[in-house]
Amino acid sequence: MNKVEALEELQKTVLSCDLCRLRQGCHKVVFGEGNPKGGIMLIGEGPGQEEDKQGRPFVGRAGQLLDKILEACGFQRSEHVYIANIVKCRPPQNRVPTPEERISCIPYLYKQMEIIEPKILILMGATALQGLIDPKARISKARGQWLKWEGKWVMPTYHPAALLRNPNLKRPTWEDYKKVVAKYREEINPQHYSAHC
Repeated sequence: MNKVEALEELQKTVLSCDLCRLRQGCHKVVFGEGNPKGGIMLIGEGPGQEEDKQGRPFVGRAGQLLDKILEACGFQRSEHVYIANIVKCRPPQNRVPTPEERISCIPYLYKQMEIIEPKILILMGATALQGLIDPKARISKARGQWLKWEGKWVMPTYHPAALLRNPNLKRPTWEDYKKVVAKYREEINPQHYSAHC
């Protein structure tokens, strides 16, 4: 079974999941999307209103900003990255997922990572950082520094929604993504082109 087939099988399981209460209140399960062979996996917190409507990750305002950042890096969703979240159903009013909700859902994310085998993980925001690496970690302290975790290079950075709330975070976030491009050239494609870094 190849990566695409394995993800399709996992998606069937996830779509029928009712391990936590989030499933009862959401419209669509947001499994993830992108190229499972791209080498980079981005992980956010959970679906928002637009994502819940469309069943796709990062399609609202934060997603549009993320697409601009990726484009500036020379990355395309369909080619270089796979995007997923800590939880796959929208928390009410976009609140932070509870520890119980994260514990219920995170095995699916681990399985996605096992199938995709990304070389680089980008953790967008505190929920992704705390959910995967350290429950006490602070994104403001950890961002911009490479971590090695489970054999993967991990770059914590701010969530695109945080940049919409506070434009002052845009510059440090861009510095983080420039490091991702450099690592991508080291680990995956030395010829990768970006006009901006």
